[in-house]
Amino acid sequence: MEWRKSSRSGSASNCVELRQDLSAVRDSKRPGVSLPVSRDAVRELITKLAR
Repeated sequence: MEWRKSSRSGSASNCVELRQDLSAVRDSKRPGVSLPVSRDAVRELITKLAR
């Protein structure tokens, strides 16, 4: 499964990555560990951050 990193992260490795299907997040410094999340939770987070 593909992971997406914010384009604002640049070449830094200290960011949160989001799985392409929006079902998990992970710390780019520890890519072997991920946190499962619901798609609704991701949408809600993105909506709140965009305000």
